[in-house]
Amino acid sequence: MASTDTKLQDAEKMMVKADKMTRLSLTRWKADWRNATSLYEKAALAFRHAKAPEKAKEAFEKAARGQEMLSSPWDAAKHMEAAAALAKEVGNWGEVSDFYRRASECYTESGRSQPASDALAKGARALEEAVPQDAIQMYADACAILEDDGNQQMAFDLYRSAMSLYIKLER
Repeated sequence: MASTDTKLQDAEKMMVKADKMTRLSLTRWKADWRNATSLYEKAALAFRHAKAPEKAKEAFEKAARGQEMLSSPWDAAKHMEAAAALAKEVGNWGEVSDFYRRASECYTESGRSQPASDALAKGARALEEAVPQDAIQMYADACAILEDDGNQQMAFDLYRSAMSLYIKLER
């Protein structure tokens, strides 16, 4: 129990230190996103290992923001997916949808349509039971991304998943 408490305290200290690095002051005229993002990532992992999913989710979200500030949308998307998985664990369905959508946008920004579609599909699968209407919309958006990129063949499984969810809702 003591090691969990020390992990939580260490992670909290990392978050505070990272937050300070991103704030501007009289002596700091430019935010240090590189070091802050590294601290947010370490804090997120520490919170996850200490079984504090809500705090880990917040840390991953801040790490994603840091990666966006560093012009690294691929890494930002990975952090958003991690935050979405933790939001699912907590049962916060609105955030699950938001995080997976933001991850998809980041993948699209980095020029990767397949991972963007996959992120939306993961979000849809996570929402199927709790919020089926949002899941159907996410499946449709994932299919649209693949179709826009000319990968109609890869959209087949997504269409099938969306249709099975439609049929399930009709019962």
